[in-house]
Amino acid sequence: MASALRETPIGQLARFLSRNRVLQYPEETADFQLPEPWQQILRDDRTISLSQSSTFDRNGASATVETSAAASDEEKDIETACRGPYEDPSVARLRLHATKSREETAPFSQERLEVDQIHDLEKTKSIPIVPRRTKDGAILVDWYYTDDPENPQNWSNLRRGGITLVICLYTFVIYMSSAIYTPAEQGVMEEFGVNETKAALGLSLFVLGYGTGPLIFSPLSELPSIGRNPIYIITMFLYVIVSIPTALVHNYPGLMVLRFLQGFFGSPCLASGGASVGDLYSLLNMPYALIAWVSAAYCGPAFGPLLSGFSVPVKGWRWSMWEILWAVAPMFLVMFLFLPETSQATILLRRAQRLRKRTGNPRFMSQSEIDQRNLSATSVVIDALIKPLEITLKDPAILFVQVYTAIIYGIYYSFFEVFPLVYPVYYGMSPGQVGLIFLCTLVGCLIGVAFYGGYLALYMNPRIAARGFPQNETRLVPALAAAFGPTIGLFIFAWTAAPRFPWIAPTIGISIYAATVFVVMQCIFVYIPLSYTRYAASLFAANDFFRSALACGSILFAKPLFGNLGVARGTSLLGGLSTIGIVGIWLLYFFGARLRALSKFAVSENPE
Repeated sequence: MASALRETPIGQLARFLSRNRVLQYPEETADFQLPEPWQQILRDDRTISLSQSSTFDRNGASATVETSAAASDEEKDIETACRGPYEDPSVARLRLHATKSREETAPFSQERLEVDQIHDLEKTKSIPIVPRRTKDGAILVDWYYTDDPENPQNWSNLRRGGITLVICLYTFVIYMSSAIYTPAEQGVMEEFGVNETKAALGLSLFVLGYGTGPLIFSPLSELPSIGRNPIYIITMFLYVIVSIPTALVHNYPGLMVLRFLQGFFGSPCLASGGASVGDLYSLLNMPYALIAWVSAAYCGPAFGPLLSGFSVPVKGWRWSMWEILWAVAPMFLVMFLFLPETSQATILLRRAQRLRKRTGNPRFMSQSEIDQRNLSATSVVIDALIKPLEITLKDPAILFVQVYTAIIYGIYYSFFEVFPLVYPVYYGMSPGQVGLIFLCTLVGCLIGVAFYGGYLALYMNPRIAARGFPQNETRLVPALAAAFGPTIGLFIFAWTAAPRFPWIAPTIGISIYAATVFVVMQCIFVYIPLSYTRYAASLFAANDFFRSALACGSILFAKPLFGNLGVARGTSLLGGLSTIGIVGIWLLYFFGARLRALSKFAVSENPE
């Protein structure tokens, strides 16, 4: 219980207030003993000359390591790691790869798969992990044992499932907070005397805010010295605070600024939610957890209008803003009490700091301290902002992914503006009943989950486990068929949304659209880190920005579009635009490998 509480925000606060006297880590207890392989390293360390030792300061800042050592140097490292009767050379070689930097050991690499397989076999055994020593004498801090309780992937299924649930609920309430505003637009128009376009800015600016935030929060959360939890907790606290004046504001500009800030402070669920889920699971199991996280993000906007659709006509538009506060404030408390730090780089960095303090030996260093010893603020900005833009403009595959997902996302949010033009007008539905129509997005999402989950369980994962990774473009196979779905769904909606057809007809079109878009997005979100491992986090942040920027604009031009062209022709125009995805996905499938071979940013993996 103490170990589960220790990494949570409330646990860290208790440690800070007690000056680390409560909820102590093993390294801080009086009876702590390093495992025997580590003690052997320390005994050998005493033989190192004083001149060599003087190159290290207390923080290990001057230590260096060549991660691209030749094969002979790697064999020496393996020989060092194999001292004692703990591991054979083949296991040690994989352990060596497992401790290398994030850039070298990409989360989807074949070596990572082998490490995950060994970890799954050994985590039920308490086998000491021999620490690796770099060529200049630094001792790389790793897990002590294969079943080390501080390794997030060793936590119980119940604990990992609970953490995943917290992250999914966090993502859900943030996304829900965007579209919950839609039924309030009429009240905003009446109170502030603005037109439809200005009233729609309350949704548009929220979307823009949570597209902008990841450009800042994503690289910050990847810094081991910061970690994921401080970003989550600080921004969520600010989100709760900002939500109070949003419900009370009495001028239109203030409402718009506050809605943007809500989206901005809510964006870390976009920036790091998937990464947090990925911290908890091995490579083969991670896609299932990601399905749950993406489903939460996908269904959140659909539930917003349902929650406020019945209350706003009775209580007024401010009631929807209060509903946001009632959702996010309890969520903040849940996160503060139960969400632990999951970044392995951050956990090992803190362990290295504790070992240096405990032993007085400055040679204990985490891999992140070596990787980032020369990292400057300028380089963080370049990697986070400039590099994704450069890749987008120079790499045709990424340019297509950004444009296609932006169009899909823009069309998705355009639906929030077309529903009130169809169901109340043609079928006499109330705002609350229109909110119920949004539930078809949930139905479509469940269909997409069943299809994609079945593909993973019955084909992809058994194939990877038996024969290793195929060519990256194989991940796009489900999207080849699903890419036709958005176009079909949009045209069904366009030409059946009329009084002569029953309400279920256009609703079926929405469900087809939602199910197939879910499958396409899942495939694309796996393809990016497979092919662009080094820049995956920044590219996801850039993708969030591109999607949200177009969605922000589409919300504003949707009503003029449908007003001028009508529902049928306006939606048909969107359906025509969606055909870009059909052509693009098929071209990416057949020519993606060639494009990656020409790209200086992509990582090409040869199929077996």
